[in-house]
Amino acid sequence: MNIHEYQAKAVLNEFGVAVAKGIVAFSVDEAVAAAEKLGGPVWVVKAQIHAGGRGKGGGVKVVKSIDEVRAEAERMLGMKLVTHQTGPGGKIVHRIYVEQGSSIERELYLSCLVDRETSRIAFIASTEGGMNIEEVAAETPEKIGTFHVDPATGYMPFIGRNIAAALKLEGVQVKQCVKMIAQIYRAFVEKDMSLLEINPLVVTGDGDLLCLDAKINFDSNATYRHKDIEALRDETEEDPKELEASKYDLSYISLDGEIGCMVNGAGLAMGTMDIIKLYGAEPANFLDVGGGATAEKVTAAFKIITSDPNVKGILVNIFGGIMRCDVIAEGVITAVKEVGLKVPLVVRLEGTNVEMGKKIIDESGLNVISADDLDDAARKVVQAVKEAA
Repeated sequence: MNIHEYQAKAVLNEFGVAVAKGIVAFSVDEAVAAAEKLGGPVWVVKAQIHAGGRGKGGGVKVVKSIDEVRAEAERMLGMKLVTHQTGPGGKIVHRIYVEQGSSIERELYLSCLVDRETSRIAFIASTEGGMNIEEVAAETPEKIGTFHVDPATGYMPFIGRNIAAALKLEGVQVKQCVKMIAQIYRAFVEKDMSLLEINPLVVTGDGDLLCLDAKINFDSNATYRHKDIEALRDETEEDPKELEASKYDLSYISLDGEIGCMVNGAGLAMGTMDIIKLYGAEPANFLDVGGGATAEKVTAAFKIITSDPNVKGILVNIFGGIMRCDVIAEGVITAVKEVGLKVPLVVRLEGTNVEMGKKIIDESGLNVISADDLDDAARKVVQAVKEAA
């Protein structure tokens, strides 16, 4: 689960992390009132969307008068902000963040994440803050340092000192860094975060460390433990199809292809996506209905797939273990009768009650293409889409 910058800073502030002062606004008048309350002479007006690269898209502006705050608030609220992370469709700005201006001496990069290779929490630090860290990693990898935390000991002060050295901090900044890293680690663990990125972390004109931007992702499987974090969810920022899928406990991720997929099991779903690509097409989604899905969940999953206008064909690939093939068949038939079938549908069933499942589909009278195995299914759906084009 993602949250907005102003929400991320509020979470960090709870743990004592130094962040720039700001106030969220949902209207132009609220933005002006926020600026007046913060006091000048410099403010930063920031569009709040779940995407990076806002500055390059015109979503972050430094202003030096209340009139400029008003003008930028009028421009940003309701605008479609396009960045390298939103894609060409962009995102509508529904809220902005008015922040107190800061004197910046240096811009640094700091993040905390779960390193899957080592199964440890890791800190990533670089002196090249304010830039795309991907570019830094590709062009000057020596400027990026990685520091792991041993779960047996937890955070130790030497980690903060090593990070301070990597960031070329001096004097009181070293002590601030050691303290800040400890605070960030505690926040990361206690709130079940999966990613915390501060870019830039700045050294102010007074020589202090300050978080000027913050991005936090939380482990969605753990948000039930944090009602305060769940309350920060902004459903307007989420893909409507993914939001609908979450209501039925379906694992769904929208992609850019043309072949809709309904599969049971994450590994089988990824294998299905791979073989679709092998035959020259692209998957439109990742969808795992789970091992114990009901006909209702299958029906919902099918409706979500067909609601994507980019879908030109559908592949249902079920290997029944816990999941019964007749349940899948009943769900598919129900969904097709409710929403219709305007694109080719290929169904491959195998496992528990497979003969019963195939019989339900065969006797449905629907124009469904049967497949013997996964290779046959992928080949048939790609071919059917090409012929229908």
